[in-house]
Amino acid sequence: MSDQKRHGSLALDIQGLVVEFHTLDGVVHAVNGLDLSIEQGTTLGLVGETGAGKTTTALSVLRLLAQPAGRIRAGSIRLDGEDLLAKSEQEMGKIRGKQVSMIFQDPMTSLNPVMTVERQIAEVIAHHTRLPERQAVEQARQMLETVGIPGERGSEYPHQFSGGMKQRVVIAMALACSPQLLIADEPTTALDVTIQAQVLEMMKQLRQTYQMSMLMITHDLGIVAETCDRVAVIYAGRIVEYGTLEDIFEHTLHPYTRGLFDSLPNLEDRTARLKPIPGLMPDPANLPEGCAFCTRCAYATDQCAQHRPERFYRTQEHYAECHRCRQICFEKGGSAVWE
Repeated sequence: MSDQKRHGSLALDIQGLVVEFHTLDGVVHAVNGLDLSIEQGTTLGLVGETGAGKTTTALSVLRLLAQPAGRIRAGSIRLDGEDLLAKSEQEMGKIRGKQVSMIFQDPMTSLNPVMTVERQIAEVIAHHTRLPERQAVEQARQMLETVGIPGERGSEYPHQFSGGMKQRVVIAMALACSPQLLIADEPTTALDVTIQAQVLEMMKQLRQTYQMSMLMITHDLGIVAETCDRVAVIYAGRIVEYGTLEDIFEHTLHPYTRGLFDSLPNLEDRTARLKPIPGLMPDPANLPEGCAFCTRCAYATDQCAQHRPERFYRTQEHYAECHRCRQICFEKGGSAVWE
């Protein structure tokens, strides 16, 4: 069990997850001892740059890693207490779409262009419920109504829908069998800002209606602020900071998290310059011996380069893996806000 404080039963509990990809150029260490938990009925935001391991973590939950290259080398993944790594492929086929569903980044590649949208949703329903085709199609049309699309449009094909409408269809498909856990992988990346806000608001309402738990994967801290209860910041396949929404936004511990905030435009001061995080994420095939962020961190010391940091807890729920934040936090009387 993780040493995070638990308040309720867990929808998802990942402990010590290690994922590797074996390529011709060597072993890529994509996820490196990751711990993650989501309480029933809450939304956790998984935040980080491209290549940090967000999508690999999600695909590991569904056991959909590219084969034979992708391998789960260690750790456990439990969904509502059940060990997913002990399930057969046949058993996972019953779990995907029924107990846990995923919304992928690009709805263009998630939908079959030669099938009507109602048939695609009905396929999911029929697979898990064994309803007759007519009833499955009728239920599919009801799901379209739920996400704001007139049911009669179910007989149309994906190319007849706008980007925002396609994403609504994908969400309807994901929710068709009322999953316990919904994984949303950058669900609004391909949408313009206005449609993005509408889709996010709809997802919040649907989560409450269906009483689901949600893993929101994103690089956008604005989306996190709008939709999440807790936040996990991931870097080079490890959670480097975890806490409530208030913890992360008001009491930032890790310099990487601080860097993500500093990279955002300042709407109150339009003359303020952006402060991008210098350098690039380390090569996952050749990770540093110590802290993976040390080559980009303005506060790094020899200790950071040589030793992986242990977790420092500001509260029972809020922690970061950083040598320096422990020192800074004590200097500031319990509040580690990087300046």
